[in-house]
Amino acid sequence: MGMLIKAEDTTDYSYGCPPSERPIELHLDLGVVNLDKPPGPTSHEVTSWVKKLLGIDKAGHGGTLEP
Repeated sequence: MGMLIKAEDTTDYSYGCPPSERPIELHLDLGVVNLDKPPGPTSHEVTSWVKKLLGIDKAGHGGTLEP
């Protein structure tokens, strides 16, 4: 049985950067911010908060699992 070895490499920044290192402005320019909504507030409420916090006019949500 062979051994699997995960190779480490560096990111070529001419192709972008790792998601954990992207500034919020780049996420907004790309159009998607993945947000893990806590229990309690509705998706509509969280969308409103995001718009106010980021000072943007348009935001939406999808894939809601609320009852």
